[in-house]
Amino acid sequence: MKKISLLIIALIYTASINAQNPTWADDVACIVYTHCSGCHNPNGSGPFSLLSYNDAVLNANYMKIKVEEEEMPPWPIDNSYREFAHARNLTEQEKATFIQWVNTGKEEGNPANAPAAPVFNSSVVITQPDMILQMPTYTIPTITEDLYRCFVLPTGLNTEKNIVGIEIIPGNNNVVHHAQVFWDTTGICQILDNNDPNPGYTSAGGVGTQQAVLLGTWVPGSSPIFVPQGMGKNLPNGAKIVIQIHYPEYSSGEVDSTKVRFLFTNNAVRNISDAPILNHVTSMTDGPLFIPANTVKTFHQEFFVPANVTILNVGPHGHLICKSMKAFGVTLQGDTIPIINIPEWDFHWQGSYDFKNPIKIPIGTTLYGEATYDNTSNNDENPNNPPQDVSVGEATTDEMMLFYFSYLLYQNGDENIVVDSNSHKPHHLNCVSDYNSSVESIQKKTLFSFYPNPSSTDLTLELKNHSPFKLELLNALGQIVHASENKTHIDLNAYSDGLYLIRLYQDNHIQEEKLQILR
Repeated sequence: MKKISLLIIALIYTASINAQNPTWADDVACIVYTHCSGCHNPNGSGPFSLLSYNDAVLNANYMKIKVEEEEMPPWPIDNSYREFAHARNLTEQEKATFIQWVNTGKEEGNPANAPAAPVFNSSVVITQPDMILQMPTYTIPTITEDLYRCFVLPTGLNTEKNIVGIEIIPGNNNVVHHAQVFWDTTGICQILDNNDPNPGYTSAGGVGTQQAVLLGTWVPGSSPIFVPQGMGKNLPNGAKIVIQIHYPEYSSGEVDSTKVRFLFTNNAVRNISDAPILNHVTSMTDGPLFIPANTVKTFHQEFFVPANVTILNVGPHGHLICKSMKAFGVTLQGDTIPIINIPEWDFHWQGSYDFKNPIKIPIGTTLYGEATYDNTSNNDENPNNPPQDVSVGEATTDEMMLFYFSYLLYQNGDENIVVDSNSHKPHHLNCVSDYNSSVESIQKKTLFSFYPNPSSTDLTLELKNHSPFKLELLNALGQIVHASENKTHIDLNAYSDGLYLIRLYQDNHIQEEKLQILR
């Protein structure tokens, strides 16, 4: 009897210890299915699927580093400055729970307690569009610099339409850096297309005519564009759709066939306009936008608002030298209207953001834009080593300072329209992840340092301990180009110039660092 009692006590003690650790079934599946699986599924833009416990275990160490560095889910906005609709960020508790789950052995728990995995039959959101337009299949030629290619798409419509939904679907997520959709009634874009023997035509500064009207933009992480009830974007009779796509310099030989899906309404609407109201051409107060080598500079923009307007959306845009972007308004009474603040700009994750409620901008308000640029070797994203002078341009290695706004004339009550009432993304199947994890578990573990960076011919690692390790080198497309074990010197002569990622696995931890190869 005494032995049985001791066994029961031991089992209870073991269970209590295990209960201190989060498990996949009870705590982590809810987080992953809610915040990760939407992109990480066979039809999504993520590089691997996250639809099961095995998927998560296989990628757990990689996911942990992305969560620690707040790179995933991609949401660079300062929520304390202005909250936006459909926010993708994790709570501090969710971050801590996921990281502790990885650190404590990735326990599965009772599989019966896990919510059912989400099903993604297609990545398409607008499943019943009124019009689908697709650019011709295009093979990117050999290029040594970024390519801006435009494609003219006849609509086949014989009457004007009011657009209430737009979904831009890249044909090749590896190389479509961003895409913009315009309409054109001048015929200029069609002439430019006809004069080029290949599909489309090249045009870096817009689509070739200032009269083309912007309808929407896609960047990685973007969601389809929907407008509040009673509003829309007018598509005139006879207009042709023009897609401008930015292909980075490493895209040679890749194939793309991007498409756009539209929703129309037959109801009368208030017309929405889209434009870079704050920009580096007409609204700079301390321009031009020029950042000398080895300097950090902050630039400012201003725009006087001549009427009462409603803004629905804002989309900041900068490149690799950019480090932060902020926009706000100041009324005639001196009140500040926060618009957006991105304190740590990430060129790779930029988007267009809907407000939870449209914002009224009173007549006489001055809109302000601020952006800081770091053109020193301290900027890991700096494309040049040593740093070179950087000025305005379309190439990724140039810079921009733009704040796009979706806006229309104000009507009483616009600010009361609810776009998104949720304070946090609703959980998949209303699942609950209530594990009380210590936020201390978010601390990142340093495994190694390396030099030189930038590197030209070889790389040397310095390990913090002597445990066995595995090293991977990934190119800009996320492809593993080198893998080795327990080697502290890496020959780089076989790899072309550019940005790479060093990923090191050791003692159930992972560390990633950016490397630039430059000769």
